[in-house]
Amino acid sequence: MSDLKHYLRPFWGYIILTMMIKLAGALLELMIPYLMEVMLDVKVPAGDLTGIYICGALMLACAFFCLATNVIANRMSAVSSGKITQSIRHDLFEKLESLSAKQMDKLTTASAVSRLTSDTYNINQFLARTQRLGIRAPSLLIGGIIIMLSLDATLALVLIAMLPIIAVVVYLVTRTTIPLYTEVQNVLDKVVRVVQENITGIRVIKALSKTEDEKKRFHSVNEELTVTDQKAGTIAAITNPCSSLVLNLGLTVVVLVGALQVNKGETQPGMIVAFLQYFTMILNAMMGVTRIFVMWSKGEASAKRVGRVLELPRDLTVEEALGEEKNAPHIEFRNVSFSYTGVGENLTNLSFRLEHGQVLGILGPTGCGKSTILNLLMRLYDPDKGQILIDGQDIRTMDAGKLRQKFGVVFQNDFVTEGTIADNIRFFRDLDDAALERAAEDAQAGFIAQKEGGMNAEVMVRGNNLSGGQKQRLLIARALAANPEILILDDASSALDYRTDANLRRALRQNYRDTTTLLVAQRVSSLRHADLILVLDDGCVTGAGTHEQLMESCEEYRIIAQTQMGDGKGAV
Repeated sequence: MSDLKHYLRPFWGYIILTMMIKLAGALLELMIPYLMEVMLDVKVPAGDLTGIYICGALMLACAFFCLATNVIANRMSAVSSGKITQSIRHDLFEKLESLSAKQMDKLTTASAVSRLTSDTYNINQFLARTQRLGIRAPSLLIGGIIIMLSLDATLALVLIAMLPIIAVVVYLVTRTTIPLYTEVQNVLDKVVRVVQENITGIRVIKALSKTEDEKKRFHSVNEELTVTDQKAGTIAAITNPCSSLVLNLGLTVVVLVGALQVNKGETQPGMIVAFLQYFTMILNAMMGVTRIFVMWSKGEASAKRVGRVLELPRDLTVEEALGEEKNAPHIEFRNVSFSYTGVGENLTNLSFRLEHGQVLGILGPTGCGKSTILNLLMRLYDPDKGQILIDGQDIRTMDAGKLRQKFGVVFQNDFVTEGTIADNIRFFRDLDDAALERAAEDAQAGFIAQKEGGMNAEVMVRGNNLSGGQKQRLLIARALAANPEILILDDASSALDYRTDANLRRALRQNYRDTTTLLVAQRVSSLRHADLILVLDDGCVTGAGTHEQLMESCEEYRIIAQTQMGDGKGAV
């Protein structure tokens, strides 16, 4: 838990108070066998009824006090562990939000979800159980041994001889299970990923009748998790039986030796009964200590996984600005090259310039680097070579929040949240109803008015009650609502019919004249009126210019245009 120790500091006082209450209860619990020994060996033989009643009353008071302290301390441990875990979970979520796209690619979404849920749960369980057993179990163990030594050193030494054996077992098991529980969490990442993919693609899976194949895929990864967890659990489970065996063997020896001592008159029956009670306490305390070590194995493994994310450095730092260039274009790419993996470039030596209000169209086959240009412009990734400038300022010198406020974005695989249509368009921004209505009108989202409740109509999770075209128009309205400086539409009209697409482009030209637009599309008709069209193939520009220029100079573009629009002069 050393990875997250600074989260414990604000709660040290509260945790210590919890453990002190536990300690008080444990000390009084230790008094019960002693009072019983006094009653049986002193008060009963003397016929002291008053003393018997007093000892009984004191034993009863100790029992009730132990119950009260345990309940109070357990509630306090739940509060502190919950608040600590809440703080860890909050910072972990915040850290995940701040990670670059490159870091998230490496971490994976499934692993992020697993660390945010199951790993933080393991940490919570460790913190709660440690506070419940961390003082009580050692106090009963040590206190019981001390009292047993004072009662009969010979019998106590039998128990003490057993403890090193148990300690070795606990150490070996703990050292083995920590890496195994780390592996369990890693396999759990795979389970989360398979479930996530299945839920996301459930309609495709059913449409292609691949439900049985998905069941087999889940069964495979579930089986791997089960085997790994069973392996870790089997080794961890060795602790309790071994500890019980060793202590019970010691208990057998104690009973035999005690019986001989009573037979010789060297000790009293009450002391043997008290001794057995203390021995039982010590046995239960030892079981509690072993449970702490099992939880520690899980908690430590999870804490390291969470800590590794929290300690990730910011790899998209803000660099020192060297000054803005005068009379610079709105957007400029200068000899930009980039690779996602470092093996083979996804973009090679890309350069272009856009003035305020101009439209850039990007066309090319799947995987040619179209979306990569947009990701680099928003600084989701940094280029390996070259510069990207907005108004003459390198985007690496801009604060990420201020940079991204310039954009209105519709990604290729964008998302809709559960809530109302208005919630989805506003998306936590301070926008009035007039801005929402205007954006919906420009996005050709006339279907909103036809829905019951209009802007207040409910949207299901992932927009499942919307058609593909309705969802795209809702997302376009979200991008337009804040009147962005730069509009990015990544294949955002693929589900729209030609007339709606044409009306959308007309609205953008008329109502967003000062907005610079980057448009990725597969239809030539969607970008034929762009001020600059880039034709990409395998990360390289194979053609650049207006529609008319490319029809003359770029064979690849001409073939696409003629295939889609006949002579390339199709209607707007």
